[in-house]
Amino acid sequence: MQKHPFIIDATVILPDHLHCIWTLPENDHDFSTRWRLIKSYFSHKCETISPENISASRKNKKQRAIWQYRFWEHLIRDEIDFQNYVEYIH
Repeated sequence: MQKHPFIIDATVILPDHLHCIWTLPENDHDFSTRWRLIKSYFSHKCETISPENISASRKNKKQRAIWQYRFWEHLIRDEIDFQNYVEYIH
């Protein structure tokens, strides 16, 4: 958060995915770095959990099976769009 700050406006963690609304600093659109750091931190903290069935491809890329490789982003257009997504998340 110190190097890559953001505000969590809304979040929900579901059994197989999650949704978040973040506010990033003005002129900062670097979602990817933040997600990479969050996934990495979380994965390292889970290393003591039972072994996973990881494909050879994921092993070669040093990826864990707990995360999907990609993510989808949507830039909030206005206050109505923001409220609609917050309601969806909640």
